[in-house]
Amino acid sequence: MVESGNLIFVSNIIILSGIRQLAKQTIWYGLSNIVGRFINYLLTPILTYIYDAEKFGEISILFATAAFLNIIFTYGMETSYFRFNQTENEKKVFNTGMSSLLITTILFSFVLIAFSQEMANFMQLSEHPEYVMWVVLIVAFDTMTVLPFSKLRHEGRPRKFALIKLATILVNVAAILFFLFYCKPSFEKGDTEFPGSWYNPSIGIGYVFIAQLLASALTLLFLFPEWKGFRWYFDKKLFSELLIYSAPLIVVGFGGMINETIDRFMLIHRFDGTVQQAKVANGIYSANYKLAVLIVIFIQTFRMGAEPFFFKHASNENARETYARIMNLFIIACCFCFLSVVLFLDLWKHFMGVNNHPEYLQGLMLVPILMLAKIFLGIYYNLSIWYKLTNRNTIGAIITVIGAVLTIVINYMLVPFLGYFACAIATVVCYGSMMLISYFMGQLHYPIPYHWKKGMGYILLAAILGMIHLLVRNSITSIYLLNAGAVGLFAVFAAVIINREKEELSQIPVLNRLFKKP
Repeated sequence: MVESGNLIFVSNIIILSGIRQLAKQTIWYGLSNIVGRFINYLLTPILTYIYDAEKFGEISILFATAAFLNIIFTYGMETSYFRFNQTENEKKVFNTGMSSLLITTILFSFVLIAFSQEMANFMQLSEHPEYVMWVVLIVAFDTMTVLPFSKLRHEGRPRKFALIKLATILVNVAAILFFLFYCKPSFEKGDTEFPGSWYNPSIGIGYVFIAQLLASALTLLFLFPEWKGFRWYFDKKLFSELLIYSAPLIVVGFGGMINETIDRFMLIHRFDGTVQQAKVANGIYSANYKLAVLIVIFIQTFRMGAEPFFFKHASNENARETYARIMNLFIIACCFCFLSVVLFLDLWKHFMGVNNHPEYLQGLMLVPILMLAKIFLGIYYNLSIWYKLTNRNTIGAIITVIGAVLTIVINYMLVPFLGYFACAIATVVCYGSMMLISYFMGQLHYPIPYHWKKGMGYILLAAILGMIHLLVRNSITSIYLLNAGAVGLFAVFAAVIINREKEELSQIPVLNRLFKKP
């Protein structure tokens, strides 16, 4: 019995050590993601203040195109790099992967720029094919940074990763402010020299993409030390193995982008109205979609640290229990993010430039639905580790294709009748279905003892508290009383979590100080 007790004690020490390690890395990746994304998010009220819903809709569809192209350009090489570093020499994997990305990026960029006018026509932007060219160049530069950034993550250097990400985000924001708030007003005053001469009204929303292009180019420059070790090397056998492993991930990534962005294209082509009305609907939907940013930031931050962590700890005896405990903490964090936005919508709505363009308020009812969908997506990302660890990426591709089909069918059928509300319905159905399918299939091939009853209970509690707030929101005229009630509901959820998860939370860096006994 003593020996058994010692084994359990050692087992718990190993699990907690792994969770602490992941938490520390997630905090650093969060520095770049949370701070950086929030700084970037501050561009939303700036852009929605300057541009009406129609123009913001054009910006959103161009960035949606960039998201699709990113999957094609990178073709799953990032995850393949992490996977094959476990069995092959890291330099060999990096050089082969980087050489292939260089070749394909040049090829893809040349072809897409040649057909930029046709792409602009499809997006109802026929007068501005240069927008498409700039988007292609942004994707090309970003592709060249994928493996250098992955190298930093693999080597456990989250500080440098965070600093570079933050620096380039600040460059992007500064460039937009320079063009739109310094050069533009000077031009409008009639100045013909700098800074007025640096603004051309015919470029319009193009300055948003010029700023991003500048930031992407500088990112590549900042990663020069990681490039210094690159040598042109192409191992055909290794490349074929990388490609075979990543092929299903391309489908997964492409399907994921369909789930994330196809609704923008559906609104443009299936909306029951004029092209201008469709662009307005697109802008309203995209602006409100931005309010789900807290959960999106957390999910992306978590994935930065979790993916290499899961691979490195897969051989540990207690890996599956560690994954289960991490999932529980992840769901709790997502619920806090959900309530932070839904309970305080009357504060967050001002991040959409509603004072200057009140039409954005029409889509506020979509935010809780979209945030619930993001929770399902985050859980799915956690669940997906089973098919990556067991080399069953094809199953992951099939699950994503099912989600993509649901997204396309629901949007295609309902957008003409429900407009952007159909997009929100499609999103929650898609991610909810993917989550359930992945869970049941994962338990067959790689069973993990997830605490599902507890996790679903937390999500249900968060949803009920959010619903209570939304039901009484219109009957309370005082913004102070409304926010006081929101704080109270938030405190109720926090009290429940602390009561049930005090021991677990006390193991997390930073949080552990709150639970120390006096």
